[in-house]
Amino acid sequence: MASIELRGVEKSFGAAAIIRGINLSIGDGEFVALVGPSGCGKSTLLRIISGLESASRGDILLDGRKVNDDSPRDRNVAMVFQSYALYPHMTVAENMAFNLKLSGKGKAEIATRVEEAARMLDLSDLLHRKPGQLSGGQRQRVAMGRAIVRNPSVFLFDEPLSNLDAKLRVQMRGEIKLLHHRVRTTAVYVTHDQIEAMTLADRIVVLNGGNIEQVGSPLELYNRPANLFVAGFIGSPAMNVVKAELRQTAAGIKAVLGDGSEIALPARAYTSSTNRIVLGIRPESVIVDRQAGDLAGTLKVAEPTGPQTHLVVDAAGTDILAIVKADFASRDGDRLWLSFPAEALHVFDAESGKVI
Repeated sequence: MASIELRGVEKSFGAAAIIRGINLSIGDGEFVALVGPSGCGKSTLLRIISGLESASRGDILLDGRKVNDDSPRDRNVAMVFQSYALYPHMTVAENMAFNLKLSGKGKAEIATRVEEAARMLDLSDLLHRKPGQLSGGQRQRVAMGRAIVRNPSVFLFDEPLSNLDAKLRVQMRGEIKLLHHRVRTTAVYVTHDQIEAMTLADRIVVLNGGNIEQVGSPLELYNRPANLFVAGFIGSPAMNVVKAELRQTAAGIKAVLGDGSEIALPARAYTSSTNRIVLGIRPESVIVDRQAGDLAGTLKVAEPTGPQTHLVVDAAGTDILAIVKADFASRDGDRLWLSFPAEALHVFDAESGKVI
């Protein structure tokens, strides 16, 4: 196992800056997910850690040792790709053993490592098969097995579940988590799927435009987003956001919405140069009533999901999503009242997007 430290890492392709001065420390045995929209630099950062890309500036340290000039082989990292990258003419056992043979390991050691990895990944009965005879989930397990047999210091995962269907993704998420619990090897996992990141990672790094927006545990990012970008990216369904104005009243600090509705804010100090703010509230925190509330709205659509129903309500000039019990009776066009509990509100500066 190994710790990872990135110091002022930058990457540019010509005039295009992809990574902009990243500083990040990953502890020995930690599972860290890199998330963000397409083009944010997460896969490039993973390739820089692996040695497949060189940094334009900055240092990469593994266990305190600078590895900028080391080849991927010398860094003792193993990468699992989205595309599996298996040799179609080789059996499962041969695919898993290939890198060990190249490194000169003996037959007995290779057989032992392959058998151990196959047992760990439930591949023992498939060792004689070729990739074309396997399902997508089985192929991905073989790709992980090929990484495991090397006993690397660091596992690097580059969107490994993107090619799988929804059911297999859930299954493989569980298998990756169990694998990490067994081997406790440091892992860096790139994904655009924030649910994968939330369920797998000890910490999540949210990237945007080559910069780190926030680093924290899944619940820290969910409950205390640092800015509007993180608030909108972490959580499914996404957080509701409503433009408002900060105003001191006799009854306390209020957020005044575009239609004049007032929302009571938590009793704390707010600093905003313009008093223009954005309120954020998770859909599950919105209270729906037929008689009274903070603001009135019209139901646009109800979406049953089984255990819950998602209501899209047109209120204060914007669509607000509320999650209610499955048996909540409603029809499109119903008049509904929404309430925003003060303790569930997030308040952001409208200009900077940062939490205030």
